[in-house]
Amino acid sequence: MIGPDAEQLGVVIIRRALELANEHGLDLVEIAPTAKPPVCRIMDYSKFKYDQEKKERKIKKNQKVVHLKQIRLKPHIEENDYQVKLRQVVDFLNQKDKVKVNMFFRGRELMHQALGRKILDRMVSDVVKYGQPEKPPAMEGKVMYIVFNATSTEPVKR
Repeated sequence: MIGPDAEQLGVVIIRRALELANEHGLDLVEIAPTAKPPVCRIMDYSKFKYDQEKKERKIKKNQKVVHLKQIRLKPHIEENDYQVKLRQVVDFLNQKDKVKVNMFFRGRELMHQALGRKILDRMVSDVVKYGQPEKPPAMEGKVMYIVFNATSTEPVKR
């Protein structure tokens, strides 16, 4: 058993441990129930729970959640449309989010996957300042995709 000031009290029977906890006006908490003999501690359980929740809130507040944003493209995209999609990708990467760029093929477009790969390779070369691809473009069904991770340390002002 461990006392209220973190001192070792040795092996104590349960009745005596409860009496000690009542004398100090604290709770008897079982810390390690699987140990032989089980380890108990005299402490203020409500204060302990409050401190634990406070630590969890602090950890949660400081963490950054990374979202996966998706951009849709087609192989016959015009230059202005490409620039708009590129700007969106760069904005998402500046916000430290992952970006998945999907190239959709319809019907006979599947025969010309080289056009889609060419556009995705161009996207990689245009985005290299803001993020890096996780792996080369991959094909999944009728969709060719690539995923980018943000690499810059601070957002770029435009």
